[in-house]
Amino acid sequence: MRTQDSAARDTNKRMRNQITENVKLLPPISLKDMSGIKLMNRTDTKFVATLEQLNAFLLAVQGKYYIQEHNDTRIASYHTVYLDTADYTMYTMHHNGKTRREKIRVRTYLDSNDTFLEVKNKNNHGRTKKKRINVESVNTLKAEQENVVPFLAKHAWYNLEELIPTCENRFSRITLVNYEKTERLTIDFDLRFHSFATDGKDELRRVAIIELKRDGNVPSPALAIIRDLRIKRSGFSKYCIGSARTNKNLKRNNFKERLKFIDRLEHKQ
Repeated sequence: MRTQDSAARDTNKRMRNQITENVKLLPPISLKDMSGIKLMNRTDTKFVATLEQLNAFLLAVQGKYYIQEHNDTRIASYHTVYLDTADYTMYTMHHNGKTRREKIRVRTYLDSNDTFLEVKNKNNHGRTKKKRINVESVNTLKAEQENVVPFLAKHAWYNLEELIPTCENRFSRITLVNYEKTERLTIDFDLRFHSFATDGKDELRRVAIIELKRDGNVPSPALAIIRDLRIKRSGFSKYCIGSARTNKNLKRNNFKERLKFIDRLEHKQ
């Protein structure tokens, strides 16, 4: 007799196989053609979906969106290490609802092995601005401080000596661009988290994060599809959710409802 966990694993595998097939149905767009759609100063709207909803979404956006393809790859792999102060100042600011906040991370695009130190600032109007520079790895930041120190001094609120690795994640990403090239959609799934402080590990096997990125409120074909599929809008910081799920010593009161919602989707039958 199959156990519930075994049945869930089979369902997840089937859903992932379906995602792989569905992304083949969309017309590709190259990184070169994507160069004018960076949206480094943008508004972000996030939605949390099950893999079943994601597959329905990928079918529904046909005829409206391109899919980014690089080296024949349509599902990219990412590894991110987040940096914070020893007392988790950036995590705490987000938890406490500060609208003006910052995230600092080192992200590696595993398919190309490109690595960047990135600073993301969100202002009081909900706009996100991202700056980045190439680095060798998170472990070589001090060796590269000739470039890193002035970069942080110009764009970040914190200096290199204040920052330590606190949490890392790995995930798969699909990137879509509407035919008008006025917006970009990223879809993250297979999220895996690890806390450097506790060595705690966690993963989200049935949840996908759809993020709509655009300059201002340009019309979005995806929004009507998202509403029709009853995909819920929800804030989702991979840093904060990953940290909260792997480090029980952190404040989490203001994330409790969001964490419960994610758990419900993870265990939805």
